[in-house]
Amino acid sequence: MDNLDDFEVYDHLLFKPLKELGWQAEEVSWRNENIDWDSYDAVIIRSPWDYQDDPQTFLKVLEEIEQSEAVLENSLEIVKWNIDKTYLRDLESRGLEIVPSLWYQKFNSDLFPSIFTDLKSAEIVIKPTISAGADNTFRIHKSNYGIFVNDLKSVFKNRPFLVQPFMDNITAEGEFSVFFFGDIYSHTILKTPKTNDFRVQEEHGGRLTLVEPEEDLLKTARAMRDLIDPEPLYTRADYVRTAENTFALMELELIEPSLYFNMDPESPKRFAKVFDEWMEKKLSIQD
Repeated sequence: MDNLDDFEVYDHLLFKPLKELGWQAEEVSWRNENIDWDSYDAVIIRSPWDYQDDPQTFLKVLEEIEQSEAVLENSLEIVKWNIDKTYLRDLESRGLEIVPSLWYQKFNSDLFPSIFTDLKSAEIVIKPTISAGADNTFRIHKSNYGIFVNDLKSVFKNRPFLVQPFMDNITAEGEFSVFFFGDIYSHTILKTPKTNDFRVQEEHGGRLTLVEPEEDLLKTARAMRDLIDPEPLYTRADYVRTAENTFALMELELIEPSLYFNMDPESPKRFAKVFDEWMEKKLSIQD
């Protein structure tokens, strides 16, 4: 994006290991209309954390890249599928456990209080189906939902959204993010919100810890990763532990997730190696 001053970004940690493998990298804004995409061998989507404000223009730019000489990763096909959170319904229909979700095209106050009953939860989270960085995300308790009605009417007047039960383990334990580069497992981090908050992003005070994933978590994440077609260069899957001690998918991040290269010192080298081998295959196919 044009300005990343308000964000924590770690993609520059890729530059050195990529250079050691013969790749020169630079950051460019997707909104820069003067870029010649043909001048690049590859364009890796990394931190366009304002795309949700204008998703159609963002997709148009990706279409231009896809039609250029550059290899776009992750691919436009993946982005189109992943840009709307309705992909969760697709994954659920294929047997994966997701956080229980209700889907709506627009908000009206008549949805309350039945939402709490339908989700069997005294507390819920409402968010747009196209969003990033916890934008326009509301945590609401059934005892005070009335104070949110006007804001919800304004935000979701003509905007699809989903509703999920608030998962207690988000604050009790945290949210797990599992990373794959190609089909290679890379690392896992645990993200915990600051006191009296539920948002785990660093920009909202979230804390990060590098962890060894439990076998069940890694197995769950790999099963999900193996369902993605076409194959993604990078995958981040966010999970929360359920009351039944399983791991439910919260988000599958295939467009612009932070890959937290700062948390695992070997992860930039791992990514660069996978990318180098990935491009060798891609370029050989083009030849």
